[in-house]
Amino acid sequence: MDHTHDKYYIPHGSHWPVVGSCALFMMLGGFAVYLNGAAIGGTVSLIGLALLVVMLAGWFGTVIAESMSDCYNSQVDKSFRMGMMWFIFSEVMFFAAFFGALFYARQLVIPWLGGEGTKFMTNLMLWPGFEALWPSNGPAHAGGEFETMAAAGLPAINTAILLSSSVTITIAHHALKNGNRLLLNLGVLVTVILGFSFIFLQATEYMHAYSELNLKLSTGIYGSTFFVLTGFHGLHVTIGAIFLTVIWFRVLRGHFTPQKHFAFEAAAWYWHFVDVVWLCLYFFVYWL
Repeated sequence: MDHTHDKYYIPHGSHWPVVGSCALFMMLGGFAVYLNGAAIGGTVSLIGLALLVVMLAGWFGTVIAESMSDCYNSQVDKSFRMGMMWFIFSEVMFFAAFFGALFYARQLVIPWLGGEGTKFMTNLMLWPGFEALWPSNGPAHAGGEFETMAAAGLPAINTAILLSSSVTITIAHHALKNGNRLLLNLGVLVTVILGFSFIFLQATEYMHAYSELNLKLSTGIYGSTFFVLTGFHGLHVTIGAIFLTVIWFRVLRGHFTPQKHFAFEAAAWYWHFVDVVWLCLYFFVYWL
């Protein structure tokens, strides 16, 4: 089909959104069933995950083929950019909700519970020995004593890794615009390696928290906010690393030019976003 640049390309009907919806339904539904004690739920959830991978590969392939067939004009490119910016804005709001929960619990709820007029009732209604301190000491019967995660060690290393990855993806971006294919390939590859290294070290940190610090998702408000914030961020890093891996394979195949490389830019924007979120998370969760 002939596509001219004065026409806005509208793709034909696709089955991939339906496949993706079914995959997500199976993943979440199966996991919910598994949590309620049915072993088959885990199997259903894994099947949904496999179907999601198939959907992503197929949908990515379709969009890449459309791009390489020169279907997209400047107006389509502008739509993609606006869509990506709104998507990142929605992600900012997503994390803002959890940072807001952390602020509310730490700066408002705990001081209020420890106030002179409420401390007696707090000890009576919650648990004896309650102290209005952060992290909350928590009831001993709901998890026992725990230690907080220090800012030094693995979290500091992961901070250095993500900051370095922002530098490498920026170098790769400039190399792409300057036509330096070798530096482009190397920059994206190093960024991908750094991204998966972050994920590996965060998994190691979680094992350390569970086995040695007795820090768990059920460890009071500190444990829940810690694992929700770092866990969702780790999920976003995983998505970003997969995104960049696809971009790297496309770079190897010579898909991008200095004038036409929105997919690369979208991946770079997303990666910088997860880096900024981590800096906020490192400061508010680990340091303060």
